[in-house]
Amino acid sequence: MLKKHLLNFDIVLASGSPRRQHFFKELDIDFKIDVREIKEIFPTHLKAQEITKYLAQLKATAFKDIKEKQIVITSDTIVWKDNRAIGKPQNKQDAINMLQGLSGKTHSVFTSVCFTTKDNQNTVSDCTKVHFKELTNDEVEYYLETCKPYDKAGSYGIQDWLGYIGIEKIEGCFFNVMGLPTRLVYNALLEIAKAK
Repeated sequence: MLKKHLLNFDIVLASGSPRRQHFFKELDIDFKIDVREIKEIFPTHLKAQEITKYLAQLKATAFKDIKEKQIVITSDTIVWKDNRAIGKPQNKQDAINMLQGLSGKTHSVFTSVCFTTKDNQNTVSDCTKVHFKELTNDEVEYYLETCKPYDKAGSYGIQDWLGYIGIEKIEGCFFNVMGLPTRLVYNALLEIAKAK
């Protein structure tokens, strides 16, 4: 469906995330990967989705050479709890602390996706609330040993073992927690394609 509207477009996914790449394949979108390094530093006064929006747009600044009919897609996801952003863990102890902090509580996951063309830029954002059960120390230890979620914000993947046993409910888009609000991406690309 979307593929025929994007036939004349060159889609560039600026993400090394295997999950985001998987989603684009599942959405049946032809794309190429181009990841450019940028320091992901945001102003300290930003909160929640302001952070993900800022970082998604910041990542787009690495692309100074966008061509006609090219769409560069950049994104960012954070876990938000107690009025602060929880990023990727620095090490195992950091991951343990993060998961213990999420245990038995509710947190939010924010993702922003930025679509940049030669002439325009549009950013969409989504929020999902995630409710964790009380996690035992053994469960946390087992999860970190078997899944090694050190590349994930909040030290967990909802699609992993911990998601199976630890999440009581979610409010909002499941795929957003994995790093891509797929329905928003689909709609945004459709709008761009139809506008051209």
